[in-house]
Amino acid sequence: MSAMQWLISQRATVSLPFGHSPHYDLVADFSGLLVRVQVKTSRYFDRERWRITLCTRGGNQSWGGQVKTLDPRSYDYLLVCVADGRRWFIPSRRLEAGSGLLLGGPKYELYEVEPGPPMPVPTADPAASRIA
Repeated sequence: MSAMQWLISQRATVSLPFGHSPHYDLVADFSGLLVRVQVKTSRYFDRERWRITLCTRGGNQSWGGQVKTLDPRSYDYLLVCVADGRRWFIPSRRLEAGSGLLLGGPKYELYEVEPGPPMPVPTADPAASRIA
């Protein structure tokens, strides 16, 4: 939701791909310019940097040992949202990462955009997350 909210605040019309789309999560229309957006989130803060995973290791199936990394040619921008609300909108051609990257330092600071609200804290009690 944070990713869509930011794109809409930038006057983009946001669309969701129909069906399964392994390469991007959203399509943003900036007055006729369509861009494919891969969205990643993270709650993992380690040594003053946010750790972002850019690969999958099997998902819900048993893992056969094959790691699938994102191909930056299959999307145009990476939009990262982290637990404290910070966000980055990084052109895929500017990424210098394989299976992950660290954000919060100088390397990608040019691509940090306006923060959103912090992510809700997960709870072990399913009843606590229901809307009354």
